[in-house]
Amino acid sequence: MDRNTVTGLLLIFVITIGWAWFTMPSEEELAQRQAEQAMQDSLAAVQAEDSLFADADSANSQNQLNEEDQQNSGEQAQPSLGETNQTPNLGLFNQANYPDTVLTTIRTEEFEIEMTNVGAGPSHISLMEHQTWDDNPVQMIREVRHSAYSLGFLSSQNYNIETRDLVFEPLQDTAVLDLSGDENAELAYRLNVGEGSEIIFTYTFYGDVYTYDLDIQFVNMQDYISGTNVDFGWYAALNLTEHDAQKDAQATAAYVFAGGELEKFQVPEAEQNEQRINGNIEWVSTRSRFFGQYIKPVTNSNAAILRGERISNAGLPEAYFRYSSSVQSSYVQTQELSYELYAGPLRYYDLKEYNEHAYDVVEIGYAIFRWFADPLVRYLIIPFFALGSTIISNYGILIILFGVIVKLILFPLTQKSFKSMAAMKELQPKMKEIQEKYKDDPQKQQKETIALYRKAGVNPLGGCLPMLLQFPILITLFYFFQNSMIIRQESFLWASDLSAPDYIINLPFSIPVLGDQIAGFVLLMSVAMFFQSKLSGGMSGGGAPSGGPNMQGMMYIMPVIMLLVFNNFAAGLSLYYLVYNVLSIAQQAYINKQVKGSSDDDSSKKGKK
Repeated sequence: MDRNTVTGLLLIFVITIGWAWFTMPSEEELAQRQAEQAMQDSLAAVQAEDSLFADADSANSQNQLNEEDQQNSGEQAQPSLGETNQTPNLGLFNQANYPDTVLTTIRTEEFEIEMTNVGAGPSHISLMEHQTWDDNPVQMIREVRHSAYSLGFLSSQNYNIETRDLVFEPLQDTAVLDLSGDENAELAYRLNVGEGSEIIFTYTFYGDVYTYDLDIQFVNMQDYISGTNVDFGWYAALNLTEHDAQKDAQATAAYVFAGGELEKFQVPEAEQNEQRINGNIEWVSTRSRFFGQYIKPVTNSNAAILRGERISNAGLPEAYFRYSSSVQSSYVQTQELSYELYAGPLRYYDLKEYNEHAYDVVEIGYAIFRWFADPLVRYLIIPFFALGSTIISNYGILIILFGVIVKLILFPLTQKSFKSMAAMKELQPKMKEIQEKYKDDPQKQQKETIALYRKAGVNPLGGCLPMLLQFPILITLFYFFQNSMIIRQESFLWASDLSAPDYIINLPFSIPVLGDQIAGFVLLMSVAMFFQSKLSGGMSGGGAPSGGPNMQGMMYIMPVIMLLVFNNFAAGLSLYYLVYNVLSIAQQAYINKQVKGSSDDDSSKKGKK
């Protein structure tokens, strides 16, 4: 080792020792840090138990679910939903932590909520009347030990504060509260920031509804909060509850209702993972396929923030997104903010009691048909099943009865359409003669065909318009049976859950679109569609003759297409269309018999003359 190398090593050693001595904290600083750490022991213990959510695109992802967002503030840019396993530095708010964690259970007729003072809110919400696909109680919140709700703001020391990072002091010592009927109870938590300065969360629970209230009181907090706005939101991931986790995950989204309009936010459809809506907010929500939570500001609001991110973990679908929804309000106007909260099933009557438009998050058809679909679902379809279930407990039978009723309602339209198709079928031999006679003169062929239609009194488009008029109804029912909770986990014949596919055949291979299983009601529906098409002659407005290659091909292709499309849809939807097609077969057979009899009578009268 030469002299230059030794000199260099000595210099590095001296610089390292000098830097360590210069940056070493004093005894006072060490004491202060130890005191602050002691105040955070309770929160750190809780956070150590949490499963960590990491950003799916991060290079440090460990395939774990992150359960908590980073801090956001009312007017600050919103950070990632991900969290770290380190206790954040919150300045003066570090000293506000209560030394112990306390859990309180609220039991009502509808749910059991485990409330925690870590964040002062629910850490578990179990729905008493609903089970997952594997018969476990539905637990809405995914793996958290802190509150699913959080109040966020910017502190006077320029720290982003989220109350889910803080341990509140419980203002009661009750471990369990049981409520039923008209009973209600309050549960309060206090965050003591400084002498005479505190934030108080007061929840009010009711015995017979999924709704509960929250009042947030700010006491002398002006010196601790920068600006005038705070935001309150739900940040926990919602559990997937259905056997088809992919379909359940595809339904997850965030919503805001403001200015009489519903805004849906989904990450795959949005350009960014955050959307901000300014103005007076009626409510915000996040949902899975059949369950959701809502936040409705009662006092005031001036914006909503919807955010989402892709998360990755073993056992979850590839495209699983976690959403948050929050409401921004000005706390200085009243010094107290009030919210009506909902956590439960997306059932119409439960949501209607909460808010008139809360059920709008359930898809019931294309937007252009909403004016028609919404009253149809709210005032006819849902009341039918609600009333019918009080008389007939089997929803499969109710779907059959519903199919019969719809068929009767649409009878005038389908009658005209089927008569037109039957008449066209009777004209096929004469149309074939014209096509062969004038095969070299298309114009003459068309002229003679039109003359034939006029003579027989047949409109070749007579079967199209009635079918188009039915389209909004059929589309509404298509969406309703797939997305409504009414038939969830209701069984009929071999189908154990009418809201899921009723697979009865397992294939040794997988077919694109179809998959490796075939559903029973879909198979029967496709067979019924084949017979209906064959009975109607495979006609479509007088194109090719009956039995011609085009129509014969469609007679076989359409049922196969429907099998591929409907195979992975809800069994209740396939059952409804099966009933509808069987009734259509009977109607078409009856009309064919009438038309043929009328044609034979006309031929007989002409023969006598």
